[in-house]
Amino acid sequence: MNELNFTFSDLVAGYVTGFDPSTDTVTLNTSDGRPYAARLTPTTVAEMLRNLGEAYVDAGAQFRGLLQPGRFIHVYGVFYPMEDNGTGFEAKHVLLFGKEADEYRFESPDWWQRQVRAIADFYLQAEFGGAGIFDYRGYRTDLSILGTKTQSIRQETDTISRLVYGLATAYMLNGGQPYLDAARAGADYLIEHFCAVDRSQQIAYWYHAIDVLPDGSERKILASEFGDDLNAIPCYEQIYAIAGITQVYRVTGAPRLREIIDLTINLFQKYFRDPDQGGYFSHIDPVTFDPRSPALETGGHTNADRKNWNSVGDHIPAYLINLFLATGEQRYADMLQDCCDTIVERFPDYENSPFVQEKFFGDWRKDQHYGQQQNRAIVGHNLKIAWNLTRMNNLRPSDSYLQLATRIADLMPSVGADPQRGGWYDMVERVVAPGERFHRLVWHDRKAWWQQEQGILAYLVLDGVLDRPEYAKQAREGAAFYNAWMLDTGAGGVYFNVLASGVPFELGGERSKGSHSMAMYHSAELGYLAAVYGNMLRREQPMDLWFQPQPGAFGATLRVAPDLLPAGRVRLTGVWVNGHEHDDFDADAMTVTLPHSDQPQTVRVRLTPAALLKEQLAGAGAATIGALS
Repeated sequence: MNELNFTFSDLVAGYVTGFDPSTDTVTLNTSDGRPYAARLTPTTVAEMLRNLGEAYVDAGAQFRGLLQPGRFIHVYGVFYPMEDNGTGFEAKHVLLFGKEADEYRFESPDWWQRQVRAIADFYLQAEFGGAGIFDYRGYRTDLSILGTKTQSIRQETDTISRLVYGLATAYMLNGGQPYLDAARAGADYLIEHFCAVDRSQQIAYWYHAIDVLPDGSERKILASEFGDDLNAIPCYEQIYAIAGITQVYRVTGAPRLREIIDLTINLFQKYFRDPDQGGYFSHIDPVTFDPRSPALETGGHTNADRKNWNSVGDHIPAYLINLFLATGEQRYADMLQDCCDTIVERFPDYENSPFVQEKFFGDWRKDQHYGQQQNRAIVGHNLKIAWNLTRMNNLRPSDSYLQLATRIADLMPSVGADPQRGGWYDMVERVVAPGERFHRLVWHDRKAWWQQEQGILAYLVLDGVLDRPEYAKQAREGAAFYNAWMLDTGAGGVYFNVLASGVPFELGGERSKGSHSMAMYHSAELGYLAAVYGNMLRREQPMDLWFQPQPGAFGATLRVAPDLLPAGRVRLTGVWVNGHEHDDFDADAMTVTLPHSDQPQTVRVRLTPAALLKEQLAGAGAATIGALS
């Protein structure tokens, strides 16, 4: 065995088991119970966790007194060789998550709302200069890590849509008219410049991108120019093209948006849907719209007659749940159920791997030689299945949904998480190599922002519904890593990738805040659902949401349920229309009967956990009895 003769730095996340002032050493156990001892020094820096937009809070003067047993901390330091061939660990930076030992600042009621607002402000400044004029002709997909535009002339449909989704979500969580104004302008721009409507077929489809030329003219690009999707129309791009306008529709009820959404769904059902064997094909030919076209063979692999996770699963969170929440129409619930049933039936592969199978031929045979994926697993896709099946189970209960969701949740920490540092890895080998104990990391040990979202929501949603301590622990540790290391508290926004230790990775395409892969979708979706499930199902705190329905929207019935929650867990307890109290609402159905108006109406609603209402009622009853006695 080689003797360690070099130093290296790393992160240890764990629960304090003791502090010895005589040696200035703190001991802690990692998530999986492994002990570490970290020696503090006079130059060890300590700080309190901060959200985007908050100032640095130095805790160096008093943090030793805060190292109570049970407190969760992150310690970044240096490992160095010892004379006995062991290693020592010297703490250079300690991160505290709250003033009290059991406090986690990211569990405060408004933490995620403020974070989403700060991210929205970052993108409004980056794309539009923060001037309040939202001209998307100047929008650019590619942004530097500082939020500055690059020399690229590219506007990609999906990244505009993801930004629009984020801005509309920021409005729902915080109010703030500029967020909604920018979202509506983006939705209009998408429809006018990127959407093609074929009335003869009653479908809408979306261009991959537009290049804005120096003379102001546009060059439209239909087929994807990205990676494995080259020269094809991938289903996931068409899915995310309507994520933004669906969220704007949920807020405003604009009929024009609904029409385009339904025409795009017609595209899915007419050309991507497999009527014989179920599911959705992953790609169609950009000329014939044929999913089995020989022209889909390109770049050494073929997209002909293929299905995958994205073409089936991404419908669920990207637009379908939000569309159902806005309309209550059962045809969308039926489509949701079909997608979930397909996942449950086709994706598990537990006789061979703890990970689901993600790539398929059209007849559902495994495709384990496709492109970069091969026989590999994307950790976040497994986690994403867990929280979306749990949400759907709240709408249409099925033992198969919860069985798969909990099986994924129980398996993933040991095969996809980092128990020493926290956070979730990216792509791993689905099968352990002979003689090895771990599923090897494919490209690197970096951690992407969107994978962290999947891990946090998988356990936060499951814990909110099932109330299991291990799920609460995983949700908390995942949120700790994300809020500690993925937030760029200097420049703003969220890092694309960090190293395993949490240090930002700032090379190549990952040195960006805007790209083919990144806009505001995942960070806003995380903030929204973390606020909903964390506040109302986990900590029993009320929260407010904002809507701005147009005249005549939704047939005068505004649906304000925050998500597909378990029946009876949350009630609508207050409504304000244009700042005035409004009492025409159904508390259990969470619907508001809108007053007649020829202008848009700003509607704020308060949603309250039923358990909190019961507690308040019991308290009021006790107070009444006490007064009478």
